[in-house]
Amino acid sequence: MLGTAAIEVEAARVEVRPANVRRVPQAGEAYDLVEIETDRGTTTCRYYEAEGARAGVVMVGGTGGGFDTPARGLYPRLAEDLPNHRISALRVRYRHPADLVESVVDTVLGMRYLESRGVPAIGLVGHSLGGAVVIQAAAGDPLVRVVVALSTRAAGTEPVARLAGRAAVLLIHGDADTVISPRSSEEVYRRAREPKRLVIYEGAGHTLDEAAESLAVEVKAWLLKHLPGTLV
Repeated sequence: MLGTAAIEVEAARVEVRPANVRRVPQAGEAYDLVEIETDRGTTTCRYYEAEGARAGVVMVGGTGGGFDTPARGLYPRLAEDLPNHRISALRVRYRHPADLVESVVDTVLGMRYLESRGVPAIGLVGHSLGGAVVIQAAAGDPLVRVVVALSTRAAGTEPVARLAGRAAVLLIHGDADTVISPRSSEEVYRRAREPKRLVIYEGAGHTLDEAAESLAVEVKAWLLKHLPGTLV
């Protein structure tokens, strides 16, 4: 059972009390469904377990809801591949996908679930609103070693400077993004501390579909480089 989680988001303190955790294998799928019941509702995740995992990665989408993924299926591709490198993966479905605070709550619950499975280091990947979500979630958990923000907005990313010295930050944006300007990622990059990296893909829009193959390589390489104990 997960214990009470005290979460700070946008200068507000939120306490979440998990009541029950269910893990249900999915026939023919690479993942198990994990449902975390709390006093704020049920957070649903897809869990891809690695045998002898040395790290875990949580992936979250934007305001689209569901098991949202950018870049032509980036998240399911990564989630099925990472266990080969001793990295368990967890994809989170937001309860309220337009709400930053509640989305951070969902993400932190996913992180707590991985930690309950004995994972000693965490990586976070978020797209669009999810970029701000993972930066907020990382700021409150010392186990987070990697943050990847894809097409992120700048609002809500202020805690990125607090990750200095413990979490490597990768920012990726497309220069043809008409939803969120690439200047947002540039602003976050300026506020972040080393280790950090900014990649701007020419001709790529908000979902980064045009750069899907290169992006998948870039994100995986960053995770493997900065998560301890993984197999390269």
